[in-house]
Amino acid sequence: MSTAPDSPSPWLRRPEPRPAATTTVVCLPHAGGNAGFFQPWARMLPPELELLAVQYPGRQDRLLEEPLVEMAALADAVTAELVRTPLLAGRELVLFGHSMGASVGWEVTRRLERGSGPRPRRLLVSGRPGPRAQQPIDAYRLGEEEFVDELRRMGGTSDELLDDPEMRELLLPAVRADYQVVGTYAPDLDARVSCPVDAFTGDADPDVTPETAAAWEHATHGPFTLSVLPGDHFFPWSQTEHMVAALAASAPPARTP
Repeated sequence: MSTAPDSPSPWLRRPEPRPAATTTVVCLPHAGGNAGFFQPWARMLPPELELLAVQYPGRQDRLLEEPLVEMAALADAVTAELVRTPLLAGRELVLFGHSMGASVGWEVTRRLERGSGPRPRRLLVSGRPGPRAQQPIDAYRLGEEEFVDELRRMGGTSDELLDDPEMRELLLPAVRADYQVVGTYAPDLDARVSCPVDAFTGDADPDVTPETAAAWEHATHGPFTLSVLPGDHFFPWSQTEHMVAALAASAPPARTP
């Protein structure tokens, strides 16, 4: 999976280049996640959609970069890349974010709607309470063993990685930084985006109930939908076909010759 060939940006990954696409879907990972989580989705989207995945600093090929620890800094950086990249020129834009990425996506959408760059036609959020239902968490302050126990509780990180001291040394700084982003984030409870918002949650998610996911309705002036799917916090990757279909449906109808 490569960076976008038309841009030197380390932030954007273009796993399935589609120069003729009419809509770009930008995907934002969860805390501790990386752009590679969305690689299978890129191949499954219809040909008129191209997927770009955001790679946060401090992981994989950006391992030597300092991870960001504040939501505003992270959202500002992603917004700047989307404004700058030529890959969005003349295209519709859809944003998808999971867990931490949902909040990043909402903040990026707010910034894009206020600025002169591309305006998202739709925002899809999953695995995250709406802004009015979010609670500050301080898990990023935990000692190493307690922090690892929290990662095991949430799932999404293999025990094999968490049991390997060398892998933990590489993995944990970025994950802890992401948890700090979430734990210190204080959203503007009166702010709303203009575009439609579609929220998704797993019926067995230990931290996001249908009621707290429904709070995203108060984060938009546009239409809102809520879908509850089978699965835990990482349900999007056990419900791949459903999520890819939702992304495809968020784009305008394919143009006919």
